[in-house]
Amino acid sequence: MRAQFVLSEIGVGLRRNLTMTFAVIVSVALSLALFGGALLMREQVSTMKDYWYDKVNVSIYLCNKADAATAGKCPKGAVTGQQKEQIQADLEKMDIVETVHYETSDEAYKHYKEQYGDTALASVVTPDQMPSSFRVKLKDPEKYQVVATAFAGRDGVESVQDQRNILQNLFDLMNGMNIAALGVMGLMLVIALMLIVNTVRVSAFSRRRETGIMRLVGASSFYIQMPFIMEAAFAGLLGGGVACVLLLVGRYFLIDHGIALADKVQLIQFIGWDAVFAKLPLVIAIGLLMPALAALVALRKYLKV
Repeated sequence: MRAQFVLSEIGVGLRRNLTMTFAVIVSVALSLALFGGALLMREQVSTMKDYWYDKVNVSIYLCNKADAATAGKCPKGAVTGQQKEQIQADLEKMDIVETVHYETSDEAYKHYKEQYGDTALASVVTPDQMPSSFRVKLKDPEKYQVVATAFAGRDGVESVQDQRNILQNLFDLMNGMNIAALGVMGLMLVIALMLIVNTVRVSAFSRRRETGIMRLVGASSFYIQMPFIMEAAFAGLLGGGVACVLLLVGRYFLIDHGIALADKVQLIQFIGWDAVFAKLPLVIAIGLLMPALAALVALRKYLKV
């Protein structure tokens, strides 16, 4: 009987404040969708780092005759055979180095033509202008500075470059988007909490006669407050469900179909469905608990029992 009464009171409260309840659902849905999107964006950045950092190399470019003829570059001349052997031996002795590959000038020129063969600059570049290099794969890409310190400025070395820097701007952009999404999520969350508080206040005011009678007959505080808390929790649960649908639809259209980034940008390893499904329980839990706690705090102020 008590459960039936609580459920009937929830239905009455939702009908009386239908527009505000709808606003709560929309606000909670948008804020939780942004929250889930920010979590997925962070995981996407982490996935891309793991994928690309495992593939990038540290490149040690060696001096050639063109570099030696340029003022300020390679003042001691082009690299010698003995210097090449010493550099390779020193690299292979380092514990952080996994593999070392020597790329000749001809190989570098071939790769350059494959990538930029249609440009005007490629037509005037000759093989002797391309530097030979050592392509070094590290066991831990974060320890690039150890190699840079050991070989930068060394005789026969023109420069040491970490290919991670090419990707860092992309990662910084995605992290910036993640922070922006969290900021908007925080704003929407504040709006949702304010709507929940106002909804509870209006609902408590419209049912002040019923709650007064319940006090007189000796109903407990928990029994009186439960319908209001359940109303907020139900609205939040609906908002969390909508947020989950938005996340699923967003992943479907952005990556698999519609925009289909997975087909158009094959160089990026996108997060799978398992990552999305793993975030849904958290979104639902927050959608259920956050409005309930906000309603409980509001009732202490607006419903004296």
